Formats: sequence, structure tokens, C-alpha cells
Amino acid sequence: MKIVLASNNPGKLAELQAMLAPLGVELLPQGALGVGEAEEPHCTFVENALAKARFAAQHTGLPALADDAGLCVAAFGGLPGVQTAYYATQFGYAKGDANNVRALLEQMRGITDRRAALVSTLVAVRSPQDPEPLIAVGRAAGEITEAPRGSHGFGFDPVMYLPELGQTFAELPPEVKNAHSHRGQAARQMMQLLRERWLAG
Repeated sequence: MKIVLASNNPGKLAELQAMLAPLGVELLPQGALGVGEAEEPHCTFVENALAKARFAAQHTGLPALADDAGLCVAAFGGLPGVQTAYYATQFGYAKGDANNVRALLEQMRGITDRRAALVSTLVAVRSPQDPEPLIAVGRAAGEITEAPRGSHGFGFDPVMYLPELGQTFAELPPEVKNAHSHRGQAARQMMQLLRERWLAG
């Protein structure tokens, strides 16, 4: 079965491709099929992921899978949320992982409540009008460190500390990170949903 991935992020494609391979699913990046980026005007992960999946399905005629993910900080009322990728730009920095981490640590200086969660929402649709999208949500809860630690991963991994593991995501080997990460959790749920709803029979 071919499914278009509503993303051109090579890291995301590789992670999801590896996880979905056992199902016999071939994941095709939307860029390879000439599909541009969908608008993401919504304030929740699920609405943006659904918009991206419907857009990709509409432009390719294939079932589509989309992911919307971000960091939700308790002290900021759950923000930056869907604006995570652009977080640093609010504070005059260029867009990018290192600047996002720098801006976050600056904004959290002096804040004692450092609880945060990385959230990943995967949405799959059979067609643009699919009335029953598959929705899987993964959530990795932890705390924001005072300074970056570790060299693996990307995004906020160097400052996302997981108390049960005693390390940040960036300090964990990739296979351990994937077993505990928000995207890993969501992908495992999505595999189960695809198996039960689309591939059964």
C-alpha cells in the first residue's frame, strides 16, 4: 500500500518509514509527487495535521499521513505548541533548532515550574473527504533543563529531560529515544490503527 507523507522533512520520513515497513506500507514524501506545503492556520496539532493530510490526499489521489508536533510548556499555558518550529523568531532570532533552544532557556530563566511535554499527532486519511481519519497522539512528559545536554536528536531534545530515564532525549541512543519519544508512541498507535482499520481482511 502506498501512502503519501505530508512532509518533506527527511528525518521524519526516515523515522516513520522504518516504523511502518513491517506493515508493507510504502511511504512517499509529498515533495517527490510535486505537492507543496499546506497552510497550517489552526491552533491545535490535530487540526493542522488533518489539514496537511487532506491537502496531500487531494493533490495526489493517494491515502495520506501527516504529523504535527511541538513543545508544550506548562508555565506558558501549553505554548509554543503549534508554533514550536518558529519559536525563536518571536524573540528576534533566525528560525532554527539551536536558536529555539536558546530562546526557550532565556524565556524560562528564573521559572521554577519547568514541566513540559513533547507532543506528536499523526493523522491518516484515505481520501480528502474521509469522514473517519485515523488519529494517534504521543506525549513525552518531562522537564526543561537549565542548559543543553547531549548530542543526539534534534529540536528541543538537548533540553528535554525525562525523569524516569534520568537523561535528556539528546543523551539517549536513538533506539532508546524512539522507544520513549512522542513520535515513537504516536507511530506505534498509528501502526495498530492502520492494521485494524485499513489493512485487515
